[in-house]
Amino acid sequence: MEWFYIAMIGPFLYALTNHIDKVLLEKYFKQSGVGTLILFSSLLSVLALPILYLIDPSVVEVGSTENFITLAVLGLINVAVLWFYLEALMNEEASIAVVFYQLVPVFGLVLAYYILGEVVTKPELVAMAVIIVGASIVSFDLSSENKFAIRWRTVIFMTIAAFLWGLSSVIFKYVALEEEIWRTAFWEHLAMAVVGIFVFAFIKSYRKNFILALKENSGPVLGLNVLNEVLYMIGNISFSYAYMLVPVSLVLLTQSFQPFFVIALGVLMVMVLPKFATEKLAGKFLGQKMAAITITALGTAILLFPEQAVVIYEKATDWLL
Repeated sequence: MEWFYIAMIGPFLYALTNHIDKVLLEKYFKQSGVGTLILFSSLLSVLALPILYLIDPSVVEVGSTENFITLAVLGLINVAVLWFYLEALMNEEASIAVVFYQLVPVFGLVLAYYILGEVVTKPELVAMAVIIVGASIVSFDLSSENKFAIRWRTVIFMTIAAFLWGLSSVIFKYVALEEEIWRTAFWEHLAMAVVGIFVFAFIKSYRKNFILALKENSGPVLGLNVLNEVLYMIGNISFSYAYMLVPVSLVLLTQSFQPFFVIALGVLMVMVLPKFATEKLAGKFLGQKMAAITITALGTAILLFPEQAVVIYEKATDWLL
């Protein structure tokens, strides 16, 4: 279970970045939109390059042109994940948005089957169905009186983000199996930085808002973004290392713990840093979130322990009959 503890670093750090992202969007980028934050994240990817080079100087070498192109595409996919996620987060609470990331292992499982040949079993299919049901609970806005309002924007954007995350994870392992982990991570981050440079150079509105944000709040904006990127990179590295130990879908299962961390950190922020708190913790809102997380966690447990789940199911069936 070494892989599990390594992989669990990711969801905790990602939960921290979720709250930082929300604070940045609410406090500093409310008017400029997600483009400014994407620019910060993309350009700050360069921070990882010297570290990865020090770890392994051979990271600058790529075995084939095909892998080089694949890694470039991987960088583009990661920027796309960030864009869809931030667009959803702009008008949504972090704890609701990230519940949809529990769909990542579902997409990862299916994609790994077709791309890497990793087998999908019947218990895993059942688990995927349970996870989808759990994620669906937060698709409804229970704040409306006497009727349900579907959060279509959140559903669409976060489902796409979850699919792209699963795809990028499978592609990462596909290349890393040949190129090794540090080299793959190096070129992935370099591709993201190049995308950031391209966006800065050719999208005027993003460039204008980026420069304005630095001028008006250079200290807190730059500090929070650097912290955010460092946490995100460490989370990525922990996931990347775990990918090489077990099937991708198993590593992505730990993503299901991220909403728990997000809510726990949200409660902590309400108590310690109420000024920056952005979560609704009233009874019905918290109950909806916890119901969604509990059901998706059940699906995750089935994925993680399929044999035990079958035994429990058989015992429960015998008892009921």
